Amino acid sequence: MISAQLKGRIGPAGAIFLGVLALAMVAVPVLNLALPTASPFHVPSYLVVLLGKYVCYAMLALSIDLVWGFCGILSLGHGAFFALGGYAMGMYLMRQIGSRGVYGNADLPDFMVFLNWEKLPWYWYGFDMFWFACAMAIIVPTLLAFAFGWFAFRSRVTGVYLSIITQAMTFVLLLAFFRNDMGFGGNNGLTDFKDMIGFQLQADSTRAGLFVASVIALALAFLICRYLVTSKFGRVLQAVRDAENRTRFLGYRVERFKLFVFCLSAALAGVAGALYVPQVGIINPSEFAPPKSIEAVVWVAVGGRGTLVGAALGAVIVAALKTWFTGALPELWLFALGALFVAVTLFLPRGVIGLLARLRSPGHWLTKTRETGPTVTEGRVGGLKR
Repeated sequence: MISAQLKGRIGPAGAIFLGVLALAMVAVPVLNLALPTASPFHVPSYLVVLLGKYVCYAMLALSIDLVWGFCGILSLGHGAFFALGGYAMGMYLMRQIGSRGVYGNADLPDFMVFLNWEKLPWYWYGFDMFWFACAMAIIVPTLLAFAFGWFAFRSRVTGVYLSIITQAMTFVLLLAFFRNDMGFGGNNGLTDFKDMIGFQLQADSTRAGLFVASVIALALAFLICRYLVTSKFGRVLQAVRDAENRTRFLGYRVERFKLFVFCLSAALAGVAGALYVPQVGIINPSEFAPPKSIEAVVWVAVGGRGTLVGAALGAVIVAALKTWFTGALPELWLFALGALFVAVTLFLPRGVIGLLARLRSPGHWLTKTRETGPTVTEGRVGGLKR
């Protein structure tokens, strides 16, 4: 009974997605650590890091799809939550360097010594503890989302106006974190990390462990999102997406639903950022740049908005294309990204997931979430009776 209910909530596409994640979680570390480098099946360490970065991007895309695909909130500032989670983890990693830095100061990071800081700022206290950094990677983005959403949603700001405000939010943070007197490394950011909870970050085993942790986090995030959108709460969210005013007239406090899902989405983005930083080895203000957030929205559109699985798939596809383009034709990447978005909007409105469904049969289970999702019909809004 329980297993049947769980299978029904996850769905066939979700089961395949989780199966792929489980396979990757086992295969990638084994092929990296157990096989000799001369083996044709050996996965090099740089590829482990690259795949781990893609997994973090997939989790960010998942968080955007939760608010955009199921609640109709188009956020162009989710990169801010991702970056804040990354900075929280970066601060912990900087504190772990200790006296091994260039200037040998056990209390201050190198950039603070260079800028003649005399003591550690108060907001750096506690970041020498791993659990504290993990908590801040969730709490800080969530608090920012709560503060932003509280005023925006209560003021009933929607549509393109809300999108512009979210973009302005991340641009303000970009300018703030560029300042050296903010205490976050200025335009250079935080880097030169050594170890994490006692494990050297450059060790192959640590990189494999971070990849596994990222895959587990993505799987848990998917299960949380999937449970939410298939529950009664999720039906209300989709009703808000399809007809917000009608849902409000039915007696629902729409702003509360939007605020909750926006905060949850920010928390997921923060976790993704915290896992991203130790794998790439740096975090700087460029992560706040509005184009980063816009690119993440493109991931969701390419994969398939409102499907969760499609969002994660789109993130991997676009990120892989970016890796190739920036290496082979770097000057053409932005043009290619723009062309991809236009092509998807015109010819693949349901994204890659929708294309796969159309290639098989109309109404295929890959798009069941969207096909059977709530729509505005006479006497009903999102499956909710008047």
